[in-house]
Formats: sequence, structure tokens, C-alpha cells
Amino acid sequence: MRIAILVSRVRIEEKMLLRAFRAAGADVEFLRITEVPLRLGGDNPLSGYEGALVRCIGHLQCLYVARIAESHGLKVVNPYRTIQLCGDKLLTSLALAEEGVPIPATAVAFSPEASLAAMEVLGFPVVMKPLHGSWGRLLAKLNDPEAAEALLEHKKTLGGYTHSVFYLQEYVPKPGRDIRAFVVGGQTIAAIYRYSSHWITNTARGARTTACPITPEIDRLSRAAARATGGGILAVDLLETPTGELLVSEVNHTPEFRNSIEPTGVNIPGEMVRYALGVFTGDVVGAGKGE
Repeated sequence: MRIAILVSRVRIEEKMLLRAFRAAGADVEFLRITEVPLRLGGDNPLSGYEGALVRCIGHLQCLYVARIAESHGLKVVNPYRTIQLCGDKLLTSLALAEEGVPIPATAVAFSPEASLAAMEVLGFPVVMKPLHGSWGRLLAKLNDPEAAEALLEHKKTLGGYTHSVFYLQEYVPKPGRDIRAFVVGGQTIAAIYRYSSHWITNTARGARTTACPITPEIDRLSRAAARATGGGILAVDLLETPTGELLVSEVNHTPEFRNSIEPTGVNIPGEMVRYALGVFTGDVVGAGKGE
């Protein structure tokens, strides 16, 4: 069986995954999707593979290359449907809410006026997020209506379809940290705290990581969030409220893990590869919702 790791750029994580695949005896190589065109139907560079691990950086790259790979009969991790849900914060929140997974109070609006009305209901401060994006970029914490009006005016002036949908969440005053749990094949394999003096606790913004014990509640919510969004290889971000309640903030379909191996002591790329090989060989039955 030939396996492709589909990448737009090779990072430390992808090198770790390549080594883990080869350590398991797999015939695997990188396929850089930015260097080759992919035909729809007929032969293309994907035709020689039977399994594909999608590790592209951009959401649209992940989404479309997964769908193209599936159309060529490849077994794909993560599959198109999971990437579609997790790559869109609104669709993620809807999927979680429909399955009863607790999330921060969330609203969506389609005009600046409706956004202001939603903010009054949510209560200030309120967080505005882009529908697509990662690494804690383009998030805004709006402390009052005046700040909100200024940002909404900027978005209206910028134009573009991505600025016409306003995704809003209540601000959750975290205890200087959040939790990221790694769920692979329906199992919570590791979790970390991400500490920062900034309200955005993301390692791409300099957050410090330590091991987080996987409590029964973290395990339950992480697995529930993974099931709701299609399963596979996922990272679930959880917020701790002042009353101790856990809320699921986001689910990431192409998680980075370089800063999580040492504090947790878990061979995260090895676990990811073990699961992916099970999907590719058919040993994992009903991967996704039925995991």
C-alpha cells in the first residue's frame, strides 16, 4: 500500500509523521500539492496511492484536496466531511450544539446592525472571530459598543463575502489558560494546558504548555466533540469558566503537536499514524461518527 502525506509545506509535524509511518513499515512519501495540478477524473498524481493523510496548512487546500483524493478512491484522513465542519467555526458550533456539547453562547449576524443587537444580548465583552482561520489570528475582544461599532465599520468598508458574516461569542474569562485535548480514533490520547498572560491562549502567539490530566469530564467532552464533527485525528479546545464548567471552543482538523509531546510524554505522531494505518488497511471500521 502506497500512502501520501498531502502537504502544501513540510513542517516539523509532517517530518515526525513521515518518520512514524516509516518506522511502522509503511510505504509513504510527501506529495506537495502546490507543485502538481490535480485533474478531476483520469490519471493524476494521486492515482498511484491508496491512502492519504491530509496535512495542508490552508483550510481550502485541505478541504478540496481531501475531496479530490476521495473521488479517486483513496482512503483519506481526515475525510472531506470532517474538514468541512471543523474548518468553519459556524458549522463547528452548529454541529456541537446539535449534539448537546456545551459551547460558549454564540450568535451569527449578517449585518453590522444585527451584530450590535446580538452583542447586547450576549453582553460585553464579546469576541468576534473569522469563520475560517487558525493560530489565534484576526480575533477581536470588544469591550463596549463604541469599539464594536468601529470594528464593524472597518469590516463593512473592507467588503468581501468573508466580512458579510459576523460570528460572535461570549467572552469567557479563563484562568490564564485553556485546554487542548488530542482525540485520535475516538480516544483522548493527550491533553495540555496552554498558559498566556494574553486572553488568546494559543501556542502560535507564545503560550506556554504543560501537561493537563485527562479527567473524566475532559475525556467525555473531547470525545463528544470529536464524534459531533466527524471523528478522525482532531484537537479539541476547551475553556474553563469561573464556575468550573468546561465549554468546547473549537475543533481543529489538522492539529499541530510539536509543543505537546514533551509535556505529555505521549508519542502523538505515533498514535496518529497507528490510527491512519488502521483506516487505510480497513482495520478501523466505520471511522468518523461511529468511532
